[in-house]
Amino acid sequence: MKACSFIPAVTKMIYDMGLQRHLYGVTFECPAEALREKPKLVRCVLEGKQYSSREIDKIFSASKAQGKSLYYVEEELLSQIQPDIIFTQDVCEVCQIDTQCTATAVAKLKKQPTLISISPENLEDVYSAAITIAAALGEEEKAYDYLASLKGRTDAILDRLRLHGMPLKRVSLLEWVDPIYNCGHWIPFQVVQAGGIDMLGNPGGDSIVTSWEKILKYNPEVIVIAPCGFETKRTRDEMRILTEKPGWNSIHAVLSGQVYLADYDLFTQPSASTLTDGIELLAGLFHPDLFTIPSNLTSKCVPFLKNKSHVRP
Repeated sequence: MKACSFIPAVTKMIYDMGLQRHLYGVTFECPAEALREKPKLVRCVLEGKQYSSREIDKIFSASKAQGKSLYYVEEELLSQIQPDIIFTQDVCEVCQIDTQCTATAVAKLKKQPTLISISPENLEDVYSAAITIAAALGEEEKAYDYLASLKGRTDAILDRLRLHGMPLKRVSLLEWVDPIYNCGHWIPFQVVQAGGIDMLGNPGGDSIVTSWEKILKYNPEVIVIAPCGFETKRTRDEMRILTEKPGWNSIHAVLSGQVYLADYDLFTQPSASTLTDGIELLAGLFHPDLFTIPSNLTSKCVPFLKNKSHVRP
């Protein structure tokens, strides 16, 4: 069985389940291990270039309005591989190549591969996607072992929250900063499983532009900023976009020093393991008296401290 993954999250789950021997090609944004071992079949015209959040939003919005894609497939390389399966997606044509664009690229192949769209809308869909992936590769049982270990970790968090009767923290998790986007799809479910609630989020649906006035009125106790595709250093470079807005210093989360920058892959890359990592991280941020952030995640989230008075003990 020859499979290609045009989605970083799917590639991650294939490696997590030990099924990478079936994988013959990936996209340029896949995990480092895959990029070392597998050919890059999907590229982006913006690859390797630096743009601000506002510029990125304008470029992708213009591309979408024109019905064009910024992603392309290395068709000659794909023709050499002749895959049986290609995993693609239809959640967001901005973040990754979609099924329609993939279908156009494979139309000329002598052997037409099966296109499997992995397009989760919520957290349960992400878990189900692992089963779909493993079953397509003929090893469905691997998914059940994989998911059982992850469920054990999230169940432990929920059990402890219930045991201690912890109230939900009022949270705002942002997927973009210029313009500001709330969180959507599976992320609000992550927040809840970690002991918080994001009343500005859109569970099971797309993230959308959210006004600054709404955030001020909501006055979150905790703010987590994890722009899609950005790691913490990249996000920090653009924090002035938020800190210079009127009322920033009056928000509860800012006053208490509970503003955090987090790597995108814990939230906007929907592999079952990375989202579980994200839940564990959030639990440690929301309820530090009950949970310790795992050591392997401490480098993936940093507090944003405007001044030393915000440092928490």
